[in-house]
Amino acid sequence: MDFITKHPKMANGYDTIWVIVDRLMKSAHFLPMMENDPMEKLTKLYMKEVVTRHGVLVSIISDHECRFTSLLWQALHKALGTRLDMSTAYHPKTDGQSERTIQTLEDMLRAYVLNFGNNWDRHLPLVEFSYNNSYHINIKAAPFKALYGRKCRSPICWEKVRDA
Repeated sequence: MDFITKHPKMANGYDTIWVIVDRLMKSAHFLPMMENDPMEKLTKLYMKEVVTRHGVLVSIISDHECRFTSLLWQALHKALGTRLDMSTAYHPKTDGQSERTIQTLEDMLRAYVLNFGNNWDRHLPLVEFSYNNSYHINIKAAPFKALYGRKCRSPICWEKVRDA
């Protein structure tokens, strides 16, 4: 888990992206938020977007960001039975995956904003969809396929399905 901050502020107040990456399947969630959102709001967002879709996580690696070291965050994960590990700065085994994902996310967002307009928050779901359905060499599949065992049906391939 990590945050990308200092994005241009959107009409709804979003200026930060919470990046959550599964270390094994390489799937990712990109959650828009405000940099000053309280921990209670982030806890609800985490429960809604991560726990309801994937269940309780065994462990989480994050940096020493103050949100991840808060008593509320620690108490939540103690109650859930999730181990919290803090990454060491620039240590590739602990923060390399999220850093690579963040770089890819920033590149994809830049391309979407250049092509479709300045509202980066409107493009975030499409970027997440594209990222999770792109081939990853180290798992030899797209994260969606690795997670669900099948390719994702998308509007892009509907014409092929109709022809077949």
